[in-house]
Amino acid sequence: MNLETENNKKLKDFFGSEYQSLKRFVNTKISDTANRNAEDIIQDVALKLFSGADRYAPINNVAGFVYRSIKNKIIDVLRTSKPSHSLDVDSHYLELAEVFNTTAETYTSEKMKLVLKECIQQLKPAYRDIIIAVDFEGYTYKEISKETGIPEGTLMSRRHRAIGILYKKIEIKINNY
Repeated sequence: MNLETENNKKLKDFFGSEYQSLKRFVNTKISDTANRNAEDIIQDVALKLFSGADRYAPINNVAGFVYRSIKNKIIDVLRTSKPSHSLDVDSHYLELAEVFNTTAETYTSEKMKLVLKECIQQLKPAYRDIIIAVDFEGYTYKEISKETGIPEGTLMSRRHRAIGILYKKIEIKINNY
């Protein structure tokens, strides 16, 4: 059996059987945000390890090899992460509220900002982070992709889903008032 096949088989078996353990390990080291998603980190590491498996000597300690690689990736992510900013930027709430103009007509600007802020804070971290990065901090998908390593298409999909969820939350909130 050649090295490529042997290393690939070892890695495939390890990732297949230990994926949940790897996910728990990453979650103990970081919090889940747009650029710090446990599954994204594991998948990035797996992709790099599988694509380079033929360049490695025979991997004897697969667990140590993978965990060390994941630890290094976590360190890289933590080093390159920007601190998140507060959600208290009123003008951005009004701009984003215009996206939901059908509901904005029935509310004053102040009420709409409060509803929008509350609904954004209820979003899952990955969705909240992409909304904040694009709509509040003014980052482009290209900049976020370069910073996080997450493909631009994935970021666009996350934002699209986040806007859809946000729209539903706002509708529910407004119908309950």
